[in-house]
Amino acid sequence: MIKLLRTYLRPYAGQIALVLVLLLIQSIGNLYLPTLNGDIIDNGVAKGDNDYIIGAGVFMLAVTVALGVASIIAVYLGARTAMGFGRDVRSAIFRKVESFSQVEVNAFGPASLITRNTNDVQQVQMVVFMVLTMMISAPILVIGGIILAVQQDVPLSGLLVIVLPIMVAFIAIVMYRAIPLFRVMQVKIDRINQVMRETLAGVRVIRAFVRTDHEERRFDESNLDLFDTSIRVNRLFAITIPVMTAILNLSTVAVMWFGAMRVDSGAMPIGNLTAFLQYLMQILFAVLMAVFMFIFVPRAAVSAGRIAEVLDKEPSVRDPELPVTLPAPGRTGAHLEFRNVEFRYPGAEQPVLRDISFVARPGETTAIVGGTGSGKSTLVNLIPRFYDVTGGQLLVDGVDVRELDREDLWKRIGFIPQKAFLFSGTVGTNLRFGDQDATDDELWRALETAQGRDFVSEMEGGLDAPITQGGTNVSGGQRQRLAIARALVKQAGIVIFDDSFSALDFATDARLRAALGRELGWATVLIVAQRVGTIMHADRILVMDAGRIVGIGTHTELLATNETYREIVYSQLSEAEAVA
Repeated sequence: MIKLLRTYLRPYAGQIALVLVLLLIQSIGNLYLPTLNGDIIDNGVAKGDNDYIIGAGVFMLAVTVALGVASIIAVYLGARTAMGFGRDVRSAIFRKVESFSQVEVNAFGPASLITRNTNDVQQVQMVVFMVLTMMISAPILVIGGIILAVQQDVPLSGLLVIVLPIMVAFIAIVMYRAIPLFRVMQVKIDRINQVMRETLAGVRVIRAFVRTDHEERRFDESNLDLFDTSIRVNRLFAITIPVMTAILNLSTVAVMWFGAMRVDSGAMPIGNLTAFLQYLMQILFAVLMAVFMFIFVPRAAVSAGRIAEVLDKEPSVRDPELPVTLPAPGRTGAHLEFRNVEFRYPGAEQPVLRDISFVARPGETTAIVGGTGSGKSTLVNLIPRFYDVTGGQLLVDGVDVRELDREDLWKRIGFIPQKAFLFSGTVGTNLRFGDQDATDDELWRALETAQGRDFVSEMEGGLDAPITQGGTNVSGGQRQRLAIARALVKQAGIVIFDDSFSALDFATDARLRAALGRELGWATVLIVAQRVGTIMHADRILVMDAGRIVGIGTHTELLATNETYREIVYSQLSEAEAVA
């Protein structure tokens, strides 16, 4: 937590210094007021000197006003610093997550990353605010209060020797019990977010399989689990406030009892007793304020640790220190080569891909087919470095992709994922995701190639028609066509279709493939497909099985020589259709 605060509060050092000065002034003023009050009683009230009372009272009022102004400015600057700190940490987490490969994203989990960038940051931000507005004042008031209380009456100050250790010991016990519970609470908040995300994402499946009650029970279990832990924490702190209040009240009674005896004996002026009582209140309230602070500190410490885990995590996929620079991407394809590529997920005993070798050239279409789990999508995910190969080489124009700056590599790739995803905005903003400077004519051309012009024209607003988050206000086929159009707008040299035609009917599929042939005749095209009809006319077909390439050739060649390919083809087409 200290490292996090030191790193992200450094830019606010000037504001923090000013806050410290203001809090110091405020604390000194608060410590001075009881002495001034006691002086008015001893030298003004006790002696009946009205002029002294008025003069000292006016001065006391001026000190109070100055303290109020200092307090307002300190709270404002403290809040501004805390909010700026939270903003900077959230930005740092977001940028760090953007640098993660899919390995790190999967390791943390989307739900946990969201919690860390919202709830966890808020916990630490709240403590920063409290430190800058209250916690710094507390030790000054305690130490200064003890010194000034001793000055008022040494024997009566002996009560502090008894009261303060009791309070400190009690606080230490509470904190010792609370810290592990706060750590568990954050994990359980992650779990609730995970269940909620899964339920929202899979609501159609849940309803189709009549599993609504099951999901409600699953959420209730996670919710009750968090509730039980929260109750344990709150039960712990529910004891704290009454105990601290009892100590405060008993201390006040003791001071009044023994102080009255000393005043009656003439050993202590009444004004000193009044000042001592006020100092005692300041000391105990400062400790009580620290207790409230410490209620939040353990949870913030856990949150800071979770934030540090993200910020300190080194991505497994990184840009090289001295990247190789390729010629600026233009309307030319790229030479793509896999050389004995192997890939295994972290911690896996067996590789997902092994001995993958093939070449994809500009102006050619390379198709990839295979059974479920054969490694098709994993293979194409290696090209944009969503994952890095764990063996062999993947080359673009003769350069290993690990030697390229990732942004330079991404500029050369148009990627249409297996699950088409659209962002909230409009049709136009989604299509311009690949090229912010694309004209409306270029967008319509891409839509025409992607077979999406007709349905976009019918939408109210056309290119300005709204798209909800994830594209939930359009059909699956429309999402796929918009995702394809978005990639076409980019005019990338390598275009990857990861099973991007699955939601299209056969007629639309055929028209789309014909249009892509005309539009992308210059590019290096890779198509992952389950539907044989989509890839029959590809220049090269890779047949995959259990993470290996078991056949390479054209449709005719593979049909004649490759048993795995024949099984796939004849499971979908008749013999007459297969040879047509």
